[in-house]
Amino acid sequence: MATSAPPEPEPAQSAPLPEHQRRGRHRGQVLVLNATYEPINVCTVRRATVLLLKERAELLERGSTELHSGSITMPRPTVIRLTRYVHVPRHGQQRRITRRAVFARDDWTCQYCGARSNLTVDHVIPRSKGGGSTWENIVASCAPCNRRKGDRLPRQAAMHPLRAPRVPSPTVFVRVASPAIPAAWQRYLGWATA
Repeated sequence: MATSAPPEPEPAQSAPLPEHQRRGRHRGQVLVLNATYEPINVCTVRRATVLLLKERAELLERGSTELHSGSITMPRPTVIRLTRYVHVPRHGQQRRITRRAVFARDDWTCQYCGARSNLTVDHVIPRSKGGGSTWENIVASCAPCNRRKGDRLPRQAAMHPLRAPRVPSPTVFVRVASPAIPAAWQRYLGWATA
């Protein structure tokens, strides 16, 4: 007696996106401020809610909706402040260098010509000439400028960065985590420069 394979399921129709996805990625994120009101991180609404419930943070800005559980209703957090100070590394080598962090620090702009597309990273002093992979030696560069500069020193290529590269402020890491900055975050990020 031969058995036949079960019929193939029909392709599922695409379901409408959940509300949190329709509203945009940044709405599911919460800005975390240190006890000193310094922006230090971005976390999920879930993580922020846990911090609030454990009284490790206080709510500074709320969203337009509420969160509901079986026993409580609370405002949806958009900005929280930690109740205890958390040490944030200040030394450049302690902050991880990533392409996105370099792009954010340099305002997604080539530091040689000002272009805003086709970005790569460039070692101002090439590694072959002794340059290190540090915040002070890496800049955002468009691919054409990176190829034109090649393996030469800035003076040899007659190409100098528009701004001297430096260790970024913590705000840059917030911008990396959430390139679209919600309006509720603006006043907490306004004092810090990238």
